[in-house]
Amino acid sequence: MTSSVTSSVTGSVTGSVVLGPSGLVVDGEEKALLCASLFSFRLPREEWAARLAQVRATGYDAVDVYLPWNFHELAPGRWDFTGRRDVGTFLDLAHEAGLLVVARPGPYICSEWDGGALPAWLTLEPGLRLRQAEPRYLARVREWFDQVLPILAARQHGRGGSVVAVQLENELDFFDCDDRAGYVGALAATAREHGITVPLVACAGQGDLVGATGGVDGVAPAFNFYPDDRSPHVEAEVRRYADLVADRGLPLLVTETNRRHVTLRRLLVSGATLLAPYLQASGFDLGYTPSVGNWGDPGSFMTHDYDFGGFLSPVGAPRPETAQARVLAAVVRTLGPALARGVPRAAPGAYATSAPTSASPSCLGLDGGGSLLGVPNLGESWAEALLPVDAEGSATVEVALPPASCLLVLRDLPLGRFGAPGTLRLSTADLVAAGPTGLELAGEGRAVLVLEAHDGRTTLVELAAPAPGAPVRATARAGDDRWDVVLRHPQDVPGPGESSAPPVPAGDVDADPAQDATVRVTDVARAVRLDLPVRDGRPEAYDLPPASEEVGVHRGRTHYAADVTGAAALLLEGAGDMVDLALDGVVRPTLARFGATTVVATGGASRLTATVETWGHANFDDARLPGLRAGSLRGLGRVWSVAARDDVSAHWSVGGGEQWAGDPAPLRTLGGWSSTRVGRPVTYRRSLPVDGVRHHALRLDGVPGAVDVRVDGARRTVTAEDPWLHLAPGEGADVAVTLSHTPGALSGAELLRLDPVRGWQVEAQPDTALVGLAARPAPGADVGLPLDLEPGDEAWFDVALPPGGWSLWFAGTQVRVSAFAHGELLGRVWLDDPAAPRFSGGRPTRLWLPAAWNEGGLRLLVRATAGPNRPQLARLRTVATQE
Repeated sequence: MTSSVTSSVTGSVTGSVVLGPSGLVVDGEEKALLCASLFSFRLPREEWAARLAQVRATGYDAVDVYLPWNFHELAPGRWDFTGRRDVGTFLDLAHEAGLLVVARPGPYICSEWDGGALPAWLTLEPGLRLRQAEPRYLARVREWFDQVLPILAARQHGRGGSVVAVQLENELDFFDCDDRAGYVGALAATAREHGITVPLVACAGQGDLVGATGGVDGVAPAFNFYPDDRSPHVEAEVRRYADLVADRGLPLLVTETNRRHVTLRRLLVSGATLLAPYLQASGFDLGYTPSVGNWGDPGSFMTHDYDFGGFLSPVGAPRPETAQARVLAAVVRTLGPALARGVPRAAPGAYATSAPTSASPSCLGLDGGGSLLGVPNLGESWAEALLPVDAEGSATVEVALPPASCLLVLRDLPLGRFGAPGTLRLSTADLVAAGPTGLELAGEGRAVLVLEAHDGRTTLVELAAPAPGAPVRATARAGDDRWDVVLRHPQDVPGPGESSAPPVPAGDVDADPAQDATVRVTDVARAVRLDLPVRDGRPEAYDLPPASEEVGVHRGRTHYAADVTGAAALLLEGAGDMVDLALDGVVRPTLARFGATTVVATGGASRLTATVETWGHANFDDARLPGLRAGSLRGLGRVWSVAARDDVSAHWSVGGGEQWAGDPAPLRTLGGWSSTRVGRPVTYRRSLPVDGVRHHALRLDGVPGAVDVRVDGARRTVTAEDPWLHLAPGEGADVAVTLSHTPGALSGAELLRLDPVRGWQVEAQPDTALVGLAARPAPGADVGLPLDLEPGDEAWFDVALPPGGWSLWFAGTQVRVSAFAHGELLGRVWLDDPAAPRFSGGRPTRLWLPAAWNEGGLRLLVRATAGPNRPQLARLRTVATQE
């Protein structure tokens, strides 16, 4: 796949990007590319240039850049590419920083972002099906592509920009797409229509390259690998995919993988020519933008602190891994095309070690001679390895393996390509530079070199382990040839164009409390409680409770109220994300159950009020819970009064197909049957006492994972996480439950007869309304921290802060806090509440106030929740960030 970009001014070819066996070749330069994820939408605009410069200083060549559709289309047809959303400027800054760009405009991006970037209102359109070759959805995608693709096309390599590849979709192989070729083909055609001439790629999330690309011509497969960093099986898996794409004349592009450079080295020697660890440059989900996802049991909320341990923290602080980044980048630069053109192979018996290591080590045959062997130490302690000195193996050398490392052992490398004499027969340290005067190496332990002169004479050089700031130097001679050798500690390897390396932090730069005496740490002692309403909209009447998106709340809150007189219990179906109920003013614990059906006893109350806040829309598609389905809506869901309850655990007929006799079928309690037929399919069937007029809900107790249910012949799935089945009027005359038999599974069933709760008052409070309230001036009274509140209380507070950037650490019980500054929501925290779900991604109690956004303080919206503890905002600690 070749791309030549023609200048619209001169008509001449000004740049080329070729996708061939050696990777993405830009202007004829063949090299393996290191690519860091860096997302403009997770940073203030004022931070863009500095973060890009930090990435470039590590020696990484490129950044991969997601472009979230719903970050730019704020409401149907309302587009914004200005200010913090000016992605064109961000791409220009990447170009100025000397970074290539792999652009990823979706339409779906995942990225643990709200809805995976698919706008929340899409599924309100009847018949629209997400991520399908379906006319309604494709029409909406075209509207997005019409906006974003011209921005990318104008910034392709050769047109004054540095976009060298465009990724279509993201991990489509995880999704049930009916017509993959038709869908990806439509995206590719639209991209080409908009002048995208650089290579198009599509990444596989679970190794299914046709599932990701649809097999569409001109769309190259890429792969996302997320192994356990300690797994011994990484190399064999990666080599398998390298072979698979090599048969098609394509390179192995790893568009996402782990951050640790021990794993990146293993991928490199196994054949990857693009390495894009996700997420090397962390950031923050500012605003109402985190997602809900399936990283919990099974659900979780993604933190605003978006961090997976990359070499730059969310606030931009470098971590110790930056030194490893500079070393690997230097190795890649030094070996250049020879590395990019390398061919991987298995290397059984290439070394011996007692350390945990690869089950099938990889050796990369370098173009033009030589090889690069990976020797992993997957343990957490120093270890030793024995390596043969030469091909005959008549002598061995012992080398030190640092913890969690992968030694890159060079053999038989001709040095003439560097203007140096002879051949490097063996090096147990990383070759980070080479020239006519000698070799520069990097390593933490002692190193061994074997050099051969042009006349065949050899010399062995042993170098002691260097210390930071204290390189080890030696001069090697063989025959008439001479080499000056220096072995540096990895912390001393500079980035490209630098004469020295910057300081490397010793530990976790984001610890709370900060241990560094040079960092300012302050506990906020006072706040001002404001005389400011927490909502000021007008409710509107609805017969049934609408979804939040139906009333224009794509992000934010929706408030509901209804008369529930006479209802002993209520059934909520599909409520999410954070549902705060009160019955006759008595506050209930927050529901955060990802849409799972919930029964709420009313205790004879006559009025229900609810505030439902959207944490985010599902960034993945998980059938286990309604709120985790792609395109699922938010709000109170469907609310029913429970009119009657029937135990329907008995009188189920049992059938086992050919394995069991049963004519007539025996009648049993649901789930009760022989323990000798474990694992064999069994079907329980009965007619339910439905009246044909009302809605009903069937609960199955003891669901083992998931069971297949057929209702009047139509197939459904019921999961352990949401063991309910809604039956519309007329459904339920024949219900069949099939599962692999497990003694004790399916312990009973209950049928609820339902009446809809009607007559609702609904007030929409979208994110724009909340941000507007947060900016409104108001008088207030001075109060001290800790702040004690009553369940259900909600109030605004102002907190003064000195200038500068601050990490904000919150502590307390039974409270949720939203923090605002500079006309933005910085983020939300939920403190010590047993009703809270799992939080994933980063630190759930930390937010960030960037220096450029600090206008003298914060505005906090604090909500007290009901639970076993007294609500209290106990502490707000501020830790200065180095911006």
